[in-house]
Amino acid sequence: MRVDLLALRLMCFAWLWPVTQLNSSHFPSKRRHKELRLGDGNKQKHGGRVDLKMKKLDSTKSLLIKSEQLLRIEDHDFAMRPGFGDMPRRSVVGGCNNTNRQGFKLHHWQEICHQTPIECARVSSHFTGDAKTDMAQRCMDNLQMHLQRLSQRNHKGSAIPVGIDVQVESIDSISEVNMDFTMTLYLRHYWQDDRLAFPSSNNKSRTFDSRLVKKIWVPDVFFVHSKRSFIHDTTMENIMLRVFPDGNILYSVRITVTALCSMDFSSFPLDTQNCSLELESYAYNENDLMLYWKNGNDSLRTDEIVLSQFFVEDFQPSFGLAFYSSTGWYNRLYINFILRRHIFFFMLQTYFPTMLMVMLSWVSFWIDRRAVPARVSLGITTVLTMSTIITGVSASMPQVSYVKAVDIYLWASFLFVFLSVIEYAAVNYFTTVEEMKKLKRAKIPASFDATQAMAFDGCFHDNDIDLTSFPEVSSTANTDRNTQSRNSTVSGPTEGTRLRRKNPLKHNLSFIMSNSYMIDSYSRVLFPLAYLLFNIIYWSLYA
Repeated sequence: MRVDLLALRLMCFAWLWPVTQLNSSHFPSKRRHKELRLGDGNKQKHGGRVDLKMKKLDSTKSLLIKSEQLLRIEDHDFAMRPGFGDMPRRSVVGGCNNTNRQGFKLHHWQEICHQTPIECARVSSHFTGDAKTDMAQRCMDNLQMHLQRLSQRNHKGSAIPVGIDVQVESIDSISEVNMDFTMTLYLRHYWQDDRLAFPSSNNKSRTFDSRLVKKIWVPDVFFVHSKRSFIHDTTMENIMLRVFPDGNILYSVRITVTALCSMDFSSFPLDTQNCSLELESYAYNENDLMLYWKNGNDSLRTDEIVLSQFFVEDFQPSFGLAFYSSTGWYNRLYINFILRRHIFFFMLQTYFPTMLMVMLSWVSFWIDRRAVPARVSLGITTVLTMSTIITGVSASMPQVSYVKAVDIYLWASFLFVFLSVIEYAAVNYFTTVEEMKKLKRAKIPASFDATQAMAFDGCFHDNDIDLTSFPEVSSTANTDRNTQSRNSTVSGPTEGTRLRRKNPLKHNLSFIMSNSYMIDSYSRVLFPLAYLLFNIIYWSLYA
C-alpha cells in the first residue's frame, strides 16, 4: 500500500510541475508591484517591515511605477517670452502606449496623453485618494520637465502687449525726512500666451498659485525709484495666476513698496505734494514688451484712504517712455497722486504758540520802565521759548538748503520778540542818560553820594536827591526870565542876523531822549499793528 501511495504522489507531482513553472515567472513581478504600491512611506513608517495585512490590492491606488514616464512634451517652452521660436499649441506626446493601464479606463489615459499639462490637472479630478495626488504630482513633474530653455530664438517676435491694472489698498506712511512714501497695492497683469491655452466647454478659467508662476513666463515689471518692496506671504504668498481657455492670463500680486517722492518744502506746512509710483519692464524694451493701462483712466482704483497729515486729492494714471543710453527706450507707467497737508496740526503745534509768545512779549510795554528785573526776565523768557519752537520744527524736517514758509513765520516772530527786548534796552538807556543830565544841571555838591540817589533798578530818581543845600531861586527871577525868553522868541530877527534851521532828526531824537516814557507808549500800538500786517501778508501768500 505504501508503494502505491508513493507512486500516486509522484504522478500528481509530475502532472502539476509544468503549471508551477508557468506561474512562477509571473509571481516576482506581482510581488514587485505590491511593494511599489505600498510605497516608501509605509516602509519608513514600519522601519523597513511591510505588514502583510497592507499588501491587499487597493483599487484607488495607481499601479504606475515612478520610473515610467507619463508624458513627454517636446519643443515647448513656457519659461520664454511668447513669440520666441516656433511653439506649437499642442504638445508632442510620447510614452503613452507603454503605460500600464490596469485598473483605469482606457479613455482616461487617452485623454491625458493628448492634452496639455494644464488640461492634465483637470483629468486628475476623475480620480480619488492617492491616485489623484499621484496624478497631480505627475502633471507638475511633467510640466517642470517641459520647461527646457531654448538656446536661440528662430525669428524675431513682435512686442507682447501687457495690460496693467492697479488697485491701491492703502498709503501706509509718508516721511518728509526721508522724502518717500509707502504704499500697499494689488498689481494685476494681463497678457495672452497661446501655449497655455486649453479646450474647455464647462470651465471658464483655471486658477493657480505661486508654484506655477515660477515655472512660466511672467512680465518682469519693477518699480522705478523704489527703496524697498516685498510681496505679502501670510498665510501663503499673495500671488494668483488665472488662465483662460483662449490663452489669456491674469497675474495678480499684493505688494507693499516704499518709493522716492521728490518733495518741495518751500511752502511747508501749507504745501501740496505731487508724488508718483512708476512701473517699467526691467529686461524688455519697447520692441519686446509694451506696457499699457488696460482700461485707460479706470485702470487705477483706490479704496477709501485716510491719512493723518494729508488729504489725498487725486489719483491719476499716465504713461510715457524712458530712455537708457545702453539699452534703449522702455515703456513706463505712472501712478500720480496729489497730497495736500492738514494745516490744523501745525496751527496747534507751531503757529498758535508762536503767536502767544509774541503777544506775551508786548506785556513788557505796560510794565514800569524802572522795573528792570521784571522786564528783562520776561524778554529773555520769550526769546528762549521761541528758540525752542524753532529747534523743534527744524528737527522734524529734512535739512534743505532753501527757506520754508514756516521758517519765515518763526523767524519773523522771533524778530518781534527780540525787538521787544531791544525796545526796553533803549528805554532804559535814554532814561538813564536824561536823569544824568538833570543831575549835572542841578550843580550837585562834592559831598553828594550818587550811589545813594540811584534806585535798586539802576536809574536815578529825582526824589532821592537832597536839594536843600542848593540856593533857592526866587519866583520873580523865574518870571523875568520867562518873559525875556518870550520876548526874544516873538521879536523878529534884526538886520544882518543869520537864521539857522534846526535838524529835525536831531531835534526828534533829543525829544525822544528827554521823554523816554513815550517809547513804550508808541510801542504798545506799533508792535501789534506791524505783527497784524505781517500775518495778513503771510497768510494771503501761502494759504
